[in-house]
Amino acid sequence: MSGNRSNKVEVPEAKAAMDRFKTEVASELGVNLKEGYNGDLTSREAGSIGGEMVRRMIKKQEEQMK
Repeated sequence: MSGNRSNKVEVPEAKAAMDRFKTEVASELGVNLKEGYNGDLTSREAGSIGGEMVRRMIKKQEEQMK
């Protein structure tokens, strides 16, 4: 496997905002997300957080493109 990480934040200043966004989405979905390691999450829980984040980012971008 190469050393490239696909989940790397491209704009370092955005990391804190993305972490807040992830925590907000997890809370709304009822997933107990804690700071640091969250290896105890099921794949379904982790996927639901990421999927919802992507849906919201796409929706926001589509609204801006109107």
